[in-house]
Amino acid sequence: MGLAERVAEISGENPFACYQCGKCSASCPLVGEMDLMPNQVLRLLQLDDERVLASTSIWLCTSCLMCTLRCPRRIDVAKVMDSLRQMVLRKGVDKVQLRKVPELRAYPQIALVALSRKQTG
Repeated sequence: MGLAERVAEISGENPFACYQCGKCSASCPLVGEMDLMPNQVLRLLQLDDERVLASTSIWLCTSCLMCTLRCPRRIDVAKVMDSLRQMVLRKGVDKVQLRKVPELRAYPQIALVALSRKQTG
């Protein structure tokens, strides 16, 4: 089973439905901090590229749902990001440690709430 199929199984979303319009990336409040934009994450999934699991973008996603609201294909990109985080966490890897984030004031409050929520999941 490929990476996109595993994500589809966990999230219920079809990464192959994305046609790379970029609206998800244009609406993301943290895209400037991400190493991969949301549409690039979906593209790597389509290409079955495991590098997406090492991306910091899946951890920076705040699940604010702006990408989901703007997607013309109605892909819940936040669910896709969450499923990628789950796949990494199931391997026993914890990428983000709240106490080690430098300058907490530099991040939007929604990012900090999302980060703390990821630590309790």
